[in-house]
Amino acid sequence: MGPATTLNARGRGPRPRRSLMREQIIADALVGVASELRLTDAAELMSMIKNDQAANIADLVNSSTELFFRSGTLRYALSASFKAPWDATPAVEIDMEFRHAGVSAFFRLKIGERRAGVEIVDILFDEQGLDDFAKAERLSGALKSARL
Repeated sequence: MGPATTLNARGRGPRPRRSLMREQIIADALVGVASELRLTDAAELMSMIKNDQAANIADLVNSSTELFFRSGTLRYALSASFKAPWDATPAVEIDMEFRHAGVSAFFRLKIGERRAGVEIVDILFDEQGLDDFAKAERLSGALKSARL
């Protein structure tokens, strides 16, 4: 039996461990934002997504992030989806963008009834040649310095 691999949320192949570490860094920083968004009526949020009301979703995200992050550092990335199966509670996925201190992170915030998670799409750093540890440190530092 070979080594275990972790598949990403969409089953697109194995995710490297460094990605999981960065997802945890972002998830830890967004606990308050996810909790604030979870206060929104799920049916109302799903209706906004279904009816493509990007401006309303952006306002909702902005009002949830302004309590925790500096203005403009964390925002809605104009894409969202939801799953509402008959036999389970709905789950919402909101694409987000974080930009601060030379770090740009693009990720999907997944919100369910009791849990939230993060799936990284991409992270860009202004500095070239950083190793994985330095990238994690830069991401963590940028998120901390963007907090209020």
